[in-house]
Amino acid sequence: MKAARFSRFGGPDVLEIVDLPAPHAGPGEIRIKVRAAGVNASDWKKRQGLMDQELPQTLGYEAAGVVDELGAGVSGVALGDRVFGASAYGAAQAELSVLSYWAKTPESLADTDAAAIPAAAETAARALDTLDVASGTTLFINGASGSIGSAAVQFAVARGVRVIGSASPVTHERLRFLGAEPVAYGDGMSARVHALAPTGIARALDVAGNSVLPELIEFTGSPERVVTIADFVGARDNGVRFSRGDDGRATYAFAQAATLASEDRFSIPVGATFDLSEVAQAHRVGESGAVRGKLVLTVQ
Repeated sequence: MKAARFSRFGGPDVLEIVDLPAPHAGPGEIRIKVRAAGVNASDWKKRQGLMDQELPQTLGYEAAGVVDELGAGVSGVALGDRVFGASAYGAAQAELSVLSYWAKTPESLADTDAAAIPAAAETAARALDTLDVASGTTLFINGASGSIGSAAVQFAVARGVRVIGSASPVTHERLRFLGAEPVAYGDGMSARVHALAPTGIARALDVAGNSVLPELIEFTGSPERVVTIADFVGARDNGVRFSRGDDGRATYAFAQAATLASEDRFSIPVGATFDLSEVAQAHRVGESGAVRGKLVLTVQ
């Protein structure tokens, strides 16, 4: 099968499409014929040598496609079903991928849209669980318009939470559509938030990592009511919890996202798609920040 891989660290040019042996589903796993695979910042961090140090490395943790092999003990899914999910092996950007966690893709959802869901959904749901966000409370999300931020907005709204989110003004219309009350970044943000929630904010989630943790603590009244997924140093310095995605505990969110998507209540904006053979260009675009929305590779 063809797969994206690099054999040395460096820029996008080190990426290549190679032929690898087909993987097989182990117990509790499924294998899919990949139709689309998500691209994340962790991919280019790996390629730059900022994460795992072994070589060579394959890429991709999230994909959507059609089930073509079932591992022992798997139930609730059949050969030929469309699914999306996450691979524990970091090899989802390929013609075939083994998924450790998955959900059935709603008929109304394109594979490219489904492939954009897993990482954002798991990260957002895990952060909301860490914050113990409850119905009837008010949540502030710093960086509400990106993939993870918009997933957090949609999950929180589905939980009955009032959401106020900071984002660039060009994204405010979409945030309102998702059910959030948007405010602009930058000078005066605190005043804008207080105007919307004069009695205070119950919880705050930092997705953007732009040094606002002291403000979020002031909003909520306690560092224990703030979680960041983007500012490790700031979390340490301000006594805020840092949510890291190394245990997959919120993969239950895939099924929730699928259900909400089937009701037109959940989506992750896809900014651009590339053929698998164009993976290097996808990295260039992702690192440049030139495209707003999720980047997705398609597999013919």
